[in-house]
Amino acid sequence: MLWRSRGRKGSLSGPKSARANRMPEPRTRQFGSCLTSGYLPEAGRSGGGVSGLSRVQLLRPGSQLKFIPEEIVIYGRDFRLLKVGFEAGGLEPQAFQVTVAIVQARAQSSQTQQYRAVTLSTAGQASGSRKPPIPLLETSEDWETELKQQGATGWRVSTVNERFDVATSLSCYFWVPNGVLDSAVRRVFDHFHQGRGPRLSWHHPGGSDLLRCGGFYTTSDPNKEDIRAMESMLQAGHSEVVLVDTVDEMPSLADIQLAHLKLRALCLHDSSVADDKWLSALEGTRWLDFVRSCLRKASDVSVLVTSRDRSVVLQERGDRDFNGLFSSLVQLLVAPEARTLFGFQSLVQREWVAAGHPFLTRLGETGATEEAPVFLLFLDCVWQLLQQFPAEFEFSEFFLLALHDSVRVPDTLTFLRNTPWERAKKSRQFNSYTQVYTPGYSQTPAGNSINLQLSVWDWNLRYSNEQILQFHNPCYDPEHHPDAWCPRQQLSFMAPGPPSSLWLFSRGALTPLNQLCPWQDSPSLLAVSSRWLPRLAVSSENLADQEWGLPSHWGACPLPPGLLLPGYLGPQIRLWRRCYLRGRPEVQTSGSALTVAGLQDELSCLQELLRKWTPRISPGDQCKKKDPNAILSPTH
Repeated sequence: MLWRSRGRKGSLSGPKSARANRMPEPRTRQFGSCLTSGYLPEAGRSGGGVSGLSRVQLLRPGSQLKFIPEEIVIYGRDFRLLKVGFEAGGLEPQAFQVTVAIVQARAQSSQTQQYRAVTLSTAGQASGSRKPPIPLLETSEDWETELKQQGATGWRVSTVNERFDVATSLSCYFWVPNGVLDSAVRRVFDHFHQGRGPRLSWHHPGGSDLLRCGGFYTTSDPNKEDIRAMESMLQAGHSEVVLVDTVDEMPSLADIQLAHLKLRALCLHDSSVADDKWLSALEGTRWLDFVRSCLRKASDVSVLVTSRDRSVVLQERGDRDFNGLFSSLVQLLVAPEARTLFGFQSLVQREWVAAGHPFLTRLGETGATEEAPVFLLFLDCVWQLLQQFPAEFEFSEFFLLALHDSVRVPDTLTFLRNTPWERAKKSRQFNSYTQVYTPGYSQTPAGNSINLQLSVWDWNLRYSNEQILQFHNPCYDPEHHPDAWCPRQQLSFMAPGPPSSLWLFSRGALTPLNQLCPWQDSPSLLAVSSRWLPRLAVSSENLADQEWGLPSHWGACPLPPGLLLPGYLGPQIRLWRRCYLRGRPEVQTSGSALTVAGLQDELSCLQELLRKWTPRISPGDQCKKKDPNAILSPTH
């Protein structure tokens, strides 16, 4: 949060003693106590001997504010804007009271006790009878149900990490092939970075499997039995395996953080960038370039998953950033069920929360140097898909905005911890490798204890029914409901892969591998950097017709139904104005009237949306009244 204050040093006339009587010298205010890692203060410095506005000056934690503010402008890190003005004559007390109020609100929010006291009674948690709005994947039953819904008959739920002694950054449960015992899973995971070995992320109804894992520990020395188990887990019963280097051609975490900071500074309403230079400055932030790169690679991986019966393995050293981003985007492009409101929430819970994305570190709440809003980059990519395919998504832009703003709301543990182990320990569900459950916050159905900790998905505790109704996209086409898409069986568009073929997908090209594991006689390319590999000069459209220069006898692969291939060239990638520019007074709903140019842009946008949506919506559908509880239900 940016603080910008404008103040005066004294009045205009009268002797010094008289001025002192009318306006005492302001006491020094210590702003360091109100700062947290989620806030960045910025204050103005008083001007000359006359009253007037001052220039902006950075106020760091522990700095002294030695002037009386006339106005405080608070820039939220979520791009929202709040102005607090002070009347003449009572500036100092009001400023102090506002500051204290903000400090107290922040301190109380960080302690979730008050939140729980209010919301637990509202949600009926005292009796422990309330069911979470979506499965939080904290029990083996949740994982079994999800696996059954995906139709992945060749996989099972592993309990090897129930006590977080394999990997604290992983959830208690995950999916592994049926033929691999938990004892072998434990040994295999020891050879991957942070113990994050290969596991199923999503099963395609046509037979392909999308896996994710961390980087190999090339310094380890697995025996032949471990290597065979590892190959079995990576192949997952398929004859063809494609390893995808998800970090390749992607920006670094530092690049993402810098781009986001530049974007945030550019979108301030009093940015120093001239209007005629604004678009150039936007391009200079490189934020849209990073969105474009993510969509391009996600499109390539989605074709890999859908065109042939194969195992596609997403590999990243930490397995906690780009693996989650691409796994989520691929499922949104391929699986219509992931585009429903319930399905998207379940997707985020599984691929980001349960998979151990370090929200606290990436969002800058710990003061670490690894800050990078990877999850916000993912939400921007989802918004781009929503703009290009407005009838394919059940949720609306308002839902994405609510989720975007919820990452910094300290009322639940969903986005306030780095790992499932930290989240379980904080909620007192798990302590010292022994599960301890607190009465009144949990229940014991079917002999298995469950902690019903409130999550970010409890929208009705923070939003009204009218606001929840806006989460639903009125232009969603019910024909794209997953029940009407395709059966859970081998589909005709799936082509079998060649026998025992191994490939590395890097820099847009598929390169054959001699061995799958880097410890064997012929080390795989994953043991070294893959950035030297040449990238074939082909477009996404060509990739969909013939797969990246593969052998010609494989033939062309027809696109399966339900697959979305987004555009990412030039103006196809747009700025999320409703999110990034909402701090500007002219964009806020309470601001001044729109300009003629703004009305023309709005009219063009509405005409474009009308052109896309008119064939898909009947007048009767628009008149149907939606139930806010029904749109959050999986049966909707």
